[in-house]
Order: sequence, then C-alpha cells, then structure tokens
Amino acid sequence: MAMKTRKCAKPILLSGGNPQIAKADGDAAVQAYIAAMPGWKRDVGRRLDALIVRAVPGVQKAVKWNSPFYGMAGQGWFLSFHCFTRYVKVSFFRGAALNPVPPGESKQKDVRYLDIHEDDRIDEARFAAWVKQASRLPGWGGA
Repeated sequence: MAMKTRKCAKPILLSGGNPQIAKADGDAAVQAYIAAMPGWKRDVGRRLDALIVRAVPGVQKAVKWNSPFYGMAGQGWFLSFHCFTRYVKVSFFRGAALNPVPPGESKQKDVRYLDIHEDDRIDEARFAAWVKQASRLPGWGGA
C-alpha cells in the first residue's frame, strides 16, 4: 500500500512581506512564522524571539492574525510583531506604561510601537527591560 506524502507549502507572503501563518498556539507556530519572514527580517524575528524568551522564561506564544504574540498565562498578551515592507513593527499593548516609553505612538492610548529597520541596531538591554516590564502588566485578550 503506497503512502501519500504531502509537501509542505511555503507560506504566502502578504502585503509588506508578512507571512501568512495559520492561527495556532505554541512555539512551533511562532517558529514557522519566523522561518517564513523574508530576508533580513528573519534575523530580526529570531533575535526578538530569543530576547523575549530570555527576559521572560515561561512566556506563552501563539500566532494570531498572521503575527506572533507573546503573553503570560492568565494575564493576556503583552507584545506582538509584524512584518511591513521596510521594517518590523513591535507592538507593546501596554507600552504607554513602560519606562522609558517606546518611541512609536499609536491611535490607541495604551499601545506603543518600536519599528526596526534593516540597518537598525536593537538596544537589547532596553528591549529586554521593556519586555520584563510589559510581562508584569495586565495584557490584552487571553494568553
């Protein structure tokens, strides 16, 4: 009896080069998203994921709306990132409460952004401090 093998389709890149990844909970879904990020953005995704995991051991992960989400069980999601044409946008859902406040403003009063362009250097100490602070705040939705 011959077994059918199914080839894994390469994820589709949506506008701005954002990978289209099925909604799922867990690290595997986030790693699939990162692996599908185009070009230099993949390295940014790997670095962000590693910094988040190091700053907050036990962080919960999921892919929702074609973006990786990070949160704390019982507290909700505190961070997400998304690929755009020229940068990766990190969203801190309670960013206005962080010290110092991340630079990117939002139409939503609590949300702040960090845009990372190809030649930007990530201030890892500051990013890790933001992640630790954000993980202690009530998050958005359920994690």
